[in-house]
Amino acid sequence: MTDERVERVRLTPAAAELLAGLVRRHGPVMFHQSGGCCDGSSPMCYPRGEFLVGASDVLLGRLDHDTPFWMSAAQYAYWKHTQLTVDVVPGRGSGFSLEAPEGVRFLIRSRLFTDDESERVEKEPPLTTGAD
Repeated sequence: MTDERVERVRLTPAAAELLAGLVRRHGPVMFHQSGGCCDGSSPMCYPRGEFLVGASDVLLGRLDHDTPFWMSAAQYAYWKHTQLTVDVVPGRGSGFSLEAPEGVRFLIRSRLFTDDESERVEKEPPLTTGAD
């Protein structure tokens, strides 16, 4: 058995390429997914430090360029059994997310953890929260 955590969030090659460009232009960035209506169900990309995470927000992992991916606790309750993949598609998302002027938007694709991954997740220590 490995001591590594189960990978909870990852990038498609297209999302990795877009993220690299955003980091070149804006410096370090972060993702936050809040859930809810409108664009709240899409991952939002912000310059790091310009969005303050809440105490109950959960850090799912770090993507390329040491980019943290945070999720609201309520949203995490729905998604905790899945691996999330950040992808990018044509179209405009929220005007607040850094990719909006590019004519594309980030979105989440998901798959349920395998039985083995689920067993490993159960044995892992709790994820970091905004309170930590």
